[in-house]
Amino acid sequence: MVRDNPVKARLAAGGTAAGAMVFDFLSPGLPQIAVNAGADFLLYDMEHTGTGFETLKVHAALCRGLPIVPLVRVPRGEYAFIARALDIGAMGVMVPMVGSAPEAQHVVACTRYPPAGKRGAAFGFAHDDFCGDDVGQTMRSLDARTLVIAQIETDEGLANVDAIASVPGIDALWIGHFDLTNFLGIPGQFSHPRFIDAIERVLEACRKHDVAPAILVSDDEAARRFGDRGFRMMAHGIDQLMLQQAMRRSIALLREVTRRAPSNDDAA
Repeated sequence: MVRDNPVKARLAAGGTAAGAMVFDFLSPGLPQIAVNAGADFLLYDMEHTGTGFETLKVHAALCRGLPIVPLVRVPRGEYAFIARALDIGAMGVMVPMVGSAPEAQHVVACTRYPPAGKRGAAFGFAHDDFCGDDVGQTMRSLDARTLVIAQIETDEGLANVDAIASVPGIDALWIGHFDLTNFLGIPGQFSHPRFIDAIERVLEACRKHDVAPAILVSDDEAARRFGDRGFRMMAHGIDQLMLQQAMRRSIALLREVTRRAPSNDDAA
């Protein structure tokens, strides 16, 4: 039996999901560490990291048997990226820079088997846990469990956000905050009125079409701010910066305590 996707089910019911976005630290222990931390999902990045399908297939396998959902951000909305990510065991995909309803329709079609889409058939593979059960039921189950996230991070995507959100099969709209400010001509200005207005336009489209609004946050203040605005799917990150910040605090403490350490003369 194909495993279900509790994150998709929860979002569809109006609930929330919290997880982590994975860029650099692809340790074999990561899925279990994330489960112990309480994460609902891990979103592995291919767009900016160079991470390949073989590595992701291992991590999808490491998530098997754990109460955590593996998702993949593919580099672009092309069939070869989307279908392969799903075939190796990802339970959903995030596609960057979706700019129009036709693009969103293409993305959804890549995730669905005929007649609903154009995903190629291969069974008894990682995506169905190598079971090779009834083909018709397997296709229906995989279609039903696949989470599809469109990133709104360009001026084109923002202009067409209502149409994108209306596409059947789009489960969440994820604001790509840095790219969106770049395309709006306000790079990194997250308090700028144009960015705040963009957030509200995405939220309105999500409310209108019953799609989950989603975003990546990097600190407590951002998490509270976007949570208060109504974002229902959030990831914490970036993993390398989280490690760097924790290490920076620890190293600063070590330097502080070693400066205070008594010298041999003091001890005498």
